[in-house]
Amino acid sequence: MSIRSNILLRVYLAFGLILILAGAVMVQVVRLQFVQGKKWRAMSAKLSTHYEAVEAARGNILAVDGSLLATSVPEYELHMDMMAGGISEDKVFYSKVDSLALKLSQLYPDMSEREFSHILRDARKDSSRYALIRRKVTYQELKQIRKFPLFNLGKNKGGLIVVEQNRRILPFRTLAARTIGYKNQNVKNPVGLEGAYANYINGENGKRLMQRTAGGTWIPVNDDDDEVPAVQGADIISTIDVNFQDVAQQALKNELIKSQADHGCVILMEVATGEIRAIANFTHTKDGDYQEKLNYAISDATEPGSTFKLATYMTLLDQHKIDTSSKIDGEGGKSHVIPGNNKYTVTDVEHNGIISAKEAFEFSSNVAAAKFVYQHYSANPSEFTDKLYSYHLNEKLDLQIPGEGQPLIKTPKSRSWSKLTLPQMAYGYEEKLTPLQLLAFYNAVANNGKMIAPIFVSEIQRMGNTVEQFHARVINPKVCSDETLGKVKGMLEGVVTDGNVRKIIKNPLYTVAGKTGTAQIANGSSGYGVNKLHQASFCGYFPADHPKYSMIVVINNPTVGSYLAALVAGPVFRQIADRVYASDLDINQTPQVHFVGNTTLPSVKQGNAKALRKVYSTLNVKPLYASNAPGVDTSNGIAYQETDYKSGVVPSVVGMDLSDALYRLGNAGYKVIARGSGMVTAQSVTGGSEIPKGSKITIELQ
Repeated sequence: MSIRSNILLRVYLAFGLILILAGAVMVQVVRLQFVQGKKWRAMSAKLSTHYEAVEAARGNILAVDGSLLATSVPEYELHMDMMAGGISEDKVFYSKVDSLALKLSQLYPDMSEREFSHILRDARKDSSRYALIRRKVTYQELKQIRKFPLFNLGKNKGGLIVVEQNRRILPFRTLAARTIGYKNQNVKNPVGLEGAYANYINGENGKRLMQRTAGGTWIPVNDDDDEVPAVQGADIISTIDVNFQDVAQQALKNELIKSQADHGCVILMEVATGEIRAIANFTHTKDGDYQEKLNYAISDATEPGSTFKLATYMTLLDQHKIDTSSKIDGEGGKSHVIPGNNKYTVTDVEHNGIISAKEAFEFSSNVAAAKFVYQHYSANPSEFTDKLYSYHLNEKLDLQIPGEGQPLIKTPKSRSWSKLTLPQMAYGYEEKLTPLQLLAFYNAVANNGKMIAPIFVSEIQRMGNTVEQFHARVINPKVCSDETLGKVKGMLEGVVTDGNVRKIIKNPLYTVAGKTGTAQIANGSSGYGVNKLHQASFCGYFPADHPKYSMIVVINNPTVGSYLAALVAGPVFRQIADRVYASDLDINQTPQVHFVGNTTLPSVKQGNAKALRKVYSTLNVKPLYASNAPGVDTSNGIAYQETDYKSGVVPSVVGMDLSDALYRLGNAGYKVIARGSGMVTAQSVTGGSEIPKGSKITIELQ
């Protein structure tokens, strides 16, 4: 073969290989583009973009009158894309950056203009696509910031990136804080209403499309088409009354400070419905203050002491072992009770001789209770404990919120049962009940024998529509016979009218029925013998002749002054009951209003009109509706105006009390933060201003 032919062959071979390789490349390109294109495009998108969850605003928790107990307010985190389209040219950015820094420093004085300028310029040098500008920005601040230099160029042009977040607040701060609870990802067990109803309150998270920059930072795309909005959670209507709650907390805390006790709790319950109107818990902290740390009212199962004597005497009476007039020898306040056992001694504060069962109950004789029970049940103790079980005192109440303590009612089959157990159970030892479990039993007496489980939530609403309603579960339709019920009611009333708390709790305006309990409690591993600790309690209901509320007060280990229940728990019960009785027009006597001479009629604000009309009705005052109240003849009545709302317009609440202010602003769709107490003197957004619903408004009270 000639040299020429050899060269041509090599050229043809090389060209052929090139054509084959080019063809293979083209085939692969076509295959990737059309056959596997969908797969690779999806993988590419996945590597450069992803969806991030957007937390939904949690639903509100409201008091029984609609006041906000817990709510979520919008909060924003601001970032800046230094390479955004509208500021990509250095000339545009640097001509306005110092003006932007000035505006930011004026809005946030904690940083100077120079500091803001350095942050912005350094981020520009680094070509940052997601530079942090500010955290915890309010909606009102955001409105101003959008008008600042550079940021006013418009969406996606000025580089402003807004990340919305939600912050949970308690408008009444510590009011019922432990019962309201909180959401905490690090806590396994749910806390309070926030935890128990999380499935309703949490709402549905949305989605936000995030894109990875060249530097590896993920930033939001901020395209409405690529976002799924979050759905706000449902609202929880609690049974708490903010006014009663405030009274309960103040009365309890004052007594704890006075007696320097370890902790204490108060529960106020509506008799017929089982709705908890107030629940307060305070713990003595290391710095000497008292704070809500544990919900003792529902979790702390302890030996109740003499308050348990209601169950003891109800059992004795219902099984016809004794009558209220049955006599017993109090032995001067000291007895061995069990014949032949001289080591076991029961003592009383009162030194009683021969007394009736009613008198023994009224003066809380441990000797009498132990002797009655031992005499009638020592041969068959199961007869006594079976009756206690019939009251369901051994069972949890199955509450709407978690954390309920386990009650303990011993039986002869219990491993720790001894010869001393039966007489000690008679006056409240060797059994355990939480304050709320004991209150539920007392409430049954006030409720004509029907025992119901307390409730903390009455309704769940979404967008104002009812999702679910709750009513108290009946535990026992009749705890005892009507005859027995009448007798124990008389004995409970006798404690207040004739017994050991008559000088403390008795009120000439209304009647109270209840029982004291002073119990010695174990001091850790030291037991009962060393450094004696005591628990003082009073449990009862009022008005005794037509019960509306039941209540229990428990003070644990008072160290200053007396430890007796009558002197420690009694005053707290009286103070709260007095305020509740004075505030509740349903149980108070209806006063008659007479206008005399030139009496100046009260000024009526545009608050809760429904509550206002109820006051008018109770006071027998003629309501005069007027679109312009000052122009109405008020010689025979008091004028008022119906509350009206205009969407997106803030109502004026200056001059109102907290309840009416929260009612108006809440119903207008705004989030409220209250500071101070008394009447509203200022609001952060002036009445008549137009801002979106869901915005936060701060009100100042004095």
